[in-house]
Amino acid sequence: MTEDPTAAERKRLLLSMLIPFMLVFLMWLMMGTSLLFGNDFHFLGIFPGRASSLTGVITSPFVHSGFRHLFNNSLPLFILGTALFYFYSQVSFRVLLWVTLLTGLAVWITGRPAWHIGASGIVYGLAAFLFVSGIIRKHIPLMALSLLVAFIYGEMVWGIFPGFRIDISWESHMLGAAAGVILAIWYRHEGPQKPQPFYEREEDEEAGAEDENHGQAEAGAEDENPGQAEGGTGDENPGRKEAVADDEIPGRAESGADDENPGSDGDGAEENEAGSAKRAN
Repeated sequence: MTEDPTAAERKRLLLSMLIPFMLVFLMWLMMGTSLLFGNDFHFLGIFPGRASSLTGVITSPFVHSGFRHLFNNSLPLFILGTALFYFYSQVSFRVLLWVTLLTGLAVWITGRPAWHIGASGIVYGLAAFLFVSGIIRKHIPLMALSLLVAFIYGEMVWGIFPGFRIDISWESHMLGAAAGVILAIWYRHEGPQKPQPFYEREEDEEAGAEDENHGQAEAGAEDENPGQAEGGTGDENPGRKEAVADDEIPGRAESGADDENPGSDGDGAEENEAGSAKRAN
């Protein structure tokens, strides 16, 4: 029983939403916990050069300064994450993990001395990956996705420049975008690829047919030549030799020895006896 294509696509889309939804849910759960219990989770962010904040490479994307900050990151993360897992399912987990690690470590090494929190670095990384990857692969659906990302989130490019706003981590934005570009180039040979042109497929099929016919011709020649060689050496010459040796030569020898010579000897003996009898009489 074959599965309905529409149902299969719907299932694929829902699975693509799962991981992004879980990430957004954890971000909102962290914010809710902070408001309910009055906890300040800024210590889970990244403070560049401070060894104790290295854990912030993983935890900082879930910490936000307020609802506006949280909402501005939630919707893009969910949309771009879903697009990543839907169109690039083969490399989606690795891209998401490496964007997070590379961005966080780069901020820890090069960022200005302040607490860096929020998932904006991941958002910029995913946007850069989707945009550059579609252009590199030159596959029409992926290129359309690149244009869509540029159309919706193109204004985010201003967030990578220092001094645009002092209250945002432009380091996370710039380094996240750089990580996305690097990963798009690194994984350019994995995942969906541009289909082979139709004329190239026809040439490959013709070349395969010629190779197959050539192989069949060689196999037929090999089957015929051994048969002829065996028939010429094994069937004709031995049969003629045996016929000459068994039929002609022994027959002549036997007829000469048994028919002519014995008969001559017997007649001569009878004539000699008869002649002797006449002389005696």
